[in-house]
Amino acid sequence: MGPFFQLSFALAKARVKVSFIQTPNNIKRLPKIPSNLATLINLVELPLPALDKDVLPDGAEASVDIPFEKYQYLKTAYDMRKEIFKKFVADQSPDWIFVDVIPYWAAEVALEFQVPLFLMSAPEWVTFPSTVAFKKHEAVVSFSAIYGANGTEKDAYRISKALHSCQAVAVRSCNELEGDYLSSLEKMLGKKVIPVGLLPPEKPRGRRDITDEKWVKIFELVDQQKPKSVVFVGFGSECKLSRDQTYELAYEIELSQVQFSWALRKPLGLKMISTLPPGFAQRTQGRGLVTTGWAPQMEILGHSSTGGTLFQCGWNSVVETLQFGHTLVALPFVFDQALNARLLVEKGLAVEIDRAEDGSCDKNDIAECLRLAMVSEEREGLRARARAAAKVLGDQEKYIAHFVEYVENGVANNAIHG
Repeated sequence: MGPFFQLSFALAKARVKVSFIQTPNNIKRLPKIPSNLATLINLVELPLPALDKDVLPDGAEASVDIPFEKYQYLKTAYDMRKEIFKKFVADQSPDWIFVDVIPYWAAEVALEFQVPLFLMSAPEWVTFPSTVAFKKHEAVVSFSAIYGANGTEKDAYRISKALHSCQAVAVRSCNELEGDYLSSLEKMLGKKVIPVGLLPPEKPRGRRDITDEKWVKIFELVDQQKPKSVVFVGFGSECKLSRDQTYELAYEIELSQVQFSWALRKPLGLKMISTLPPGFAQRTQGRGLVTTGWAPQMEILGHSSTGGTLFQCGWNSVVETLQFGHTLVALPFVFDQALNARLLVEKGLAVEIDRAEDGSCDKNDIAECLRLAMVSEEREGLRARARAAAKVLGDQEKYIAHFVEYVENGVANNAIHG
C-alpha cells in the first residue's frame, strides 16, 4: 500500500489525476494528502465483503491485522471485490489501471473496458527485478496448481496471470541500483519494464508532529548522543520474532556494546512483561532504548544520532533507510528479504549476518557485524558508500518524468494488446 501511495504522490506532482482505491480502514492508515495535491488524488473506499468472523475478524483489512495462517482468507475477501471494482471502472473510464499481483482479476476488467493495465511491483512479490526472476520461474512451474486449500488462487498463479495480462511493468527501483537486472527482466518478460525510482516516503519535518509525552522524553535522550552513533533495530510490522529469536537478539545487541534504539514488537506467544531477558534493561542502561508499541520510525531514522540499521531487509525498510545514508546490517527472515540483502551486499551497502540452513546464526555473529558496521575503521568505506548512495538514489523526479511520458504516450496510442 505504501509504494502505491507514494507513486500516487509522485504522479500528482506531475499533474496526473489519480484514484487511489483501498478499503475504508486502510485509507484511515494513510498519511494526510498535502493541500496542493488534494484535488489530484481521489481516495476511493471500496469496502471489503464480510466473511465469517471466525475466519476473518471484523475490521481486518490488511495482513498486519491477522496472523499469517489467515492471510488466504484476506485474499478471498479481496477477490470478492471484483464486481464493485468493475462498476468503478465503468463509471470513471480511467486511462490506465495500476495493480499489484493480488487482484489479478483486474486484468479481466481492464480487458473488458479496453483499459491498459500496468503491473506495479509489490514488496513481497515482484519487489525488484532479481526477485521477479525467481518468482516468475515459480509461477511457470506451478501454473497447473491453481487453487489453495480454501479454494483461493495460489500466489504463483496470481503472479503468472498478472504478468501475462499487463501491458507493462513498473518496478520500484532505479538504474543506479539495478540497471543490469532491469534489462534482464525486460528481455525475460518480453514487455516494457520501467523503473519508477525508489518512491521513498516523505522525510519527517523535524519532530513538531510528535506530541506523545513518552516520545518527547525519548528524543530528549537521543539528542544527547553523538552523530551517527546509534543503530536502529526494527523488523517491521510483518516479521514476528519468536521468544528465542528475541532473546538471542537481545544477547547479541548487549554483547556488541554499540549504542542502540530498538523498536520491539511483542514476540509470538509472550506477554510483553517477559519480552526481554532478565536484567537486560539494567545492563544496557545509558547505552540503549527499547520501546514497544507504536514508534515514530521515520523520525528515529532521520535523527542525526542514528547511523545504522539492523533490520530484516524488506524492500520498504531498505528504501526508508537508504534515503538517510545509514549503514545497513541485514538479518533476513522471509519472502524476498534474503535476495534484497544479497543485492545490497553486492553493491557494497550492507553487511549480511550469516545464517545456517536452519536459520540460526553463529554465536556472537550479530554482535560482530554490528561492531563492524558501526565503529570499525575497516568498514569506513561501507559507511561512506551508504552516505553517497543516499544522494544518488534519492533523485526521484527523472524517473517519474520518464514514467509519465510513457503513460501519456500509451494513452494516446491506446496501448491494448489483449
